[in-house]
Amino acid sequence: MAQLYFRYGAMGSSKTANALMVNYNYHERGKNAIMLKPALENRDGETIIRSRIGLQAECMLVEDFLEEYTRKHKMIEKYDAIIVDEAQFLTADQVDMLSDIVDFDKVPVICYGLRTDFQEKFFPGSARLMEIADKIEEVKTVCWCGRKATCNARICNGKIVRNGEQVLMGGNESYIALCRKHFKKGKLTI
Repeated sequence: MAQLYFRYGAMGSSKTANALMVNYNYHERGKNAIMLKPALENRDGETIIRSRIGLQAECMLVEDFLEEYTRKHKMIEKYDAIIVDEAQFLTADQVDMLSDIVDFDKVPVICYGLRTDFQEKFFPGSARLMEIADKIEEVKTVCWCGRKATCNARICNGKIVRNGEQVLMGGNESYIALCRKHFKKGKLTI
């Protein structure tokens, strides 16, 4: 039975590496999985998904895939799984369309992304996935203190940034995962 999965974690929890490994496993078993990402995520190029540890794969943009799906509904039959990276950047409508693929075409959709932004607020895609996903799983990482990190702190010049636009693309230079206590205190290291 196909399901809609949301695998979320803080920055640096290896969500993208996990997505790439799941994709690899499908292909290794002779199955046809497709990797997708929202157009907003263009740090590594328009059609590349790359993890921090160097794994990478070709992908298609979610927007293009869903447009093609809407036009040629039968094209979905060639996929055994759909894997979406950076799912926090999806719209609620895109999440609903992906759930239609699960429910009506019986193709599993596995979404990876952040649950909340640097202010501990839901992203639109994450909120909708938390509402309707069949399976919600946390990809864990740790704070510098060793406790579970759940917060995505935006940093600039060695300090936590508390205000700004919800979306600011960046990696280790712009974000750090912290436990809630150290996020509240604004403490980035010992």
